[in-house]
Amino acid sequence: MKHIVLTGGGTAGHVTPNIAMIPRLKELGYKISYIGSYEGIEKKLIEELGIPYYGISSGKLRRYFDVKNFTDPFRVLKGFMEAKKLMKKLKPDVVFSKGGFVTVPVVIAASRRKIPTFIHESDMTPGLANKICIPFATKVCCNFPETISNLPKDKAVLTGTPIRQELLTGSREKGLAFTGLSPDKPVILIIGGSLGATAVNEAVRSILPELLKDFQVVHLCGKGKLDESLRDTKGYMQYEYIKKELADLFALADIVISRAGANAICELSALNKPNLLIPLSARASRGDQILNARSFEHLGYSKVLEEEEITKESLLDAVHDLYKNRESYITAMSSSKHKDSIELIVQLFENSVK
Repeated sequence: MKHIVLTGGGTAGHVTPNIAMIPRLKELGYKISYIGSYEGIEKKLIEELGIPYYGISSGKLRRYFDVKNFTDPFRVLKGFMEAKKLMKKLKPDVVFSKGGFVTVPVVIAASRRKIPTFIHESDMTPGLANKICIPFATKVCCNFPETISNLPKDKAVLTGTPIRQELLTGSREKGLAFTGLSPDKPVILIIGGSLGATAVNEAVRSILPELLKDFQVVHLCGKGKLDESLRDTKGYMQYEYIKKELADLFALADIVISRAGANAICELSALNKPNLLIPLSARASRGDQILNARSFEHLGYSKVLEEEEITKESLLDAVHDLYKNRESYITAMSSSKHKDSIELIVQLFENSVK
């Protein structure tokens, strides 16, 4: 039986593409194991699927000063020893890494045992963990055509990002039933990512009275970020996190306001949902979300408003403009050649296993 080890963690964005791959891998008869950190978000998400999960020690490699910079190298070293033992024990035929610092020891340990290892970069430019992993990888799958120039020519493969297929099967009627909203007024879905986005939440709530004149709002605001004072506001539904009903909420939404994480925007594009992207500020990140957002804006898939540009007026104007011109965004996304990312990536595994 073919055996694959999946790895990735730290945020949901490093796990959901792996989860998207699992049904197809099962169809093809793969035995699947997962390596992540001891207590990262990936542990809960993977164990819920009944996939054997192995935790290893994980540290973070920071570009800035932090006391943990003195202890984390030892945690990474411990993780490498654990990954080495796991490779020896599990004997996988292939390893697929979705990024995050926990994957670095796994990719290096697999490479040392001559196991074909594929890594995936969702963002326009590779993150630090993937940069370290690239020399040890067999191939590097990427999401944006622009990324190819940042990768070794003999390793780069443009695949797009694996999308959870269940997101494509949502029902507007079920979305209405779940939220209790009216079928007669357009709906805005707001998504801040798995951790929520405080800046987006505050900006949306600051214009809520104005928004609710023309729209209904479904707000996924992140763990611990509900606003109790808005609990009974008509036409406004807020949730910390939605899993099972997410496809139905997408089906219900006329337009979406979102962060610009690569997985999130690829899902919006696959669903042809007109979207306003508010990328994570370059002050709080390495600026990858801004690059992702501008790429999608250039393709005509998204409208972009950077955090520093947000005022009540600019946000309201952007929402109304997006809704008014929604058909042009839908047309652009519909005509894009969505690659079957899952099939392209799985084919790489199949070729290496043969």
